[in-house]
Amino acid sequence: MAFLVAFAALVSFGTLESAKAATAEDLNTEAQHALDKLYKTNSVAKDISGQAKAILVFPSIVKAGLVFGGAYGEGVLMEGGNVNRYYNSVTGSWGLQAGAQSYGYAVFLMNDKAVDYLKETHGWEVGVGPTVVVVDEGVAKNLSTSTLKEDAYAFIFDQSGLMAGISIEGTKITEINR
Repeated sequence: MAFLVAFAALVSFGTLESAKAATAEDLNTEAQHALDKLYKTNSVAKDISGQAKAILVFPSIVKAGLVFGGAYGEGVLMEGGNVNRYYNSVTGSWGLQAGAQSYGYAVFLMNDKAVDYLKETHGWEVGVGPTVVVVDEGVAKNLSTSTLKEDAYAFIFDQSGLMAGISIEGTKITEINR
């Protein structure tokens, strides 16, 4: 029953179609647009991009829940400005939650260890493997290109909808064919 309510919220929220790009070309374009938008609104993300070995971009994640919830979206892995692999992002959750929302996120992979882990495992369960720091306003104030020490930094952007809280903990990122 909770799943049906969550699905209805997704449909009424109007973002079900944006969670999955129609073609690889659409996804490539959406990912580049999302990155450009992130760089315009977050100078720390722009600065970090210069040192990142690769960037994993999910331009649109759709999240809905009523006690039980889930989130889904598709993204690209960019290396040297070129898209070379495709991934999906799936999250399941339960607890005090109700509503639906959409957002995007980008993970800046800072070293070969993080990039190799993603490629060799054909996916990644965030919280297992390379260390990911979610960059919010507080973290961004103390972050510069000279203080980067972690494997990956994640930026969440373009939040809209009616649901409290966003986290990428517990997210499974899996390579897909496009």
